[in-house]
Amino acid sequence: MDRRHLLSIKDLDKEDITLILDTAEGFRDVLKRDIKKVPALRGKTVVNLFFEPSTRTRTSFEVAAKRLSTDVINFSVPTSSVVKGESLIDTAKTIQSLGADFVVVRHSSSGASHLLSRQMDASIINAGDGINEHPTQALLDAFTIREKKGILKGLKVAIVGDILHSRVAKSNIPCLRKLGAEVRLIGPPTLIPDGFREEGIEVFHSMEEGIEDVDVIMMLRIQLERQDRGFFPTVDEYFRLWGLTTERLSLAKEDAIVMHPGPMNRGVEIDSAVADSPSSVILEQVTNGIAVRMAVLYLLGGRG
Repeated sequence: MDRRHLLSIKDLDKEDITLILDTAEGFRDVLKRDIKKVPALRGKTVVNLFFEPSTRTRTSFEVAAKRLSTDVINFSVPTSSVVKGESLIDTAKTIQSLGADFVVVRHSSSGASHLLSRQMDASIINAGDGINEHPTQALLDAFTIREKKGILKGLKVAIVGDILHSRVAKSNIPCLRKLGAEVRLIGPPTLIPDGFREEGIEVFHSMEEGIEDVDVIMMLRIQLERQDRGFFPTVDEYFRLWGLTTERLSLAKEDAIVMHPGPMNRGVEIDSAVADSPSSVILEQVTNGIAVRMAVLYLLGGRG
């Protein structure tokens, strides 16, 4: 992997993805040590440029960067010149003048990170752009599945929920398929875009039919903030038809794992009994996210 940026899973081939996951394994071991820091990127500067709220992703990138001994700057939009009308490009150029080596970008507009990659000398990492992609989430999900199952090739993975607005799904689908997994989508007809069947992806509108005999169930948050019209009657109705319950989980394979990128809406897309069950690897996804993001920074920094 010798690219300067990580903007999209579509830019990576199977070998690139495998290299990132293999590198993350080494950093996962580092995180288990008493001293969890390595000097791999000492002297480098990482700027977290988040225009949308984030807990897991921003904190995960901050911890990952500090574990690699970089300097970290968290850019606070509400207290910046952005609120005075400064453009994204001008903000980026200001950050560039501070000597940033990596800029981690989250923005409500699809393609924002791609735009910055053409304007800045720093390595740009897409931490979520609109409803387009969230590549590091897909990588940490693949890492977690591989850690639990040993291999992804041949696994049946069900992605459930708001596919239409989910940048997590739009990165996970190509990532998992490149690694040989069989992906199926489950949700209301209004929240699964047309065209997936033409790509050879099975689509189910029945939760019971869709999760039968799957190895992995990946639940997605209902993104009400991105919806400008009613895609389903009520959240109660949504949970009744597409929420993951203990009864529905029993239809999957006995050793199936349950995933969620967070934040979870308990009682809307997932029942608490499932979220807190032994099948859940949701908290492990958070821990693995640090190792994967360390790997991404390390490799984009020309190391390894």
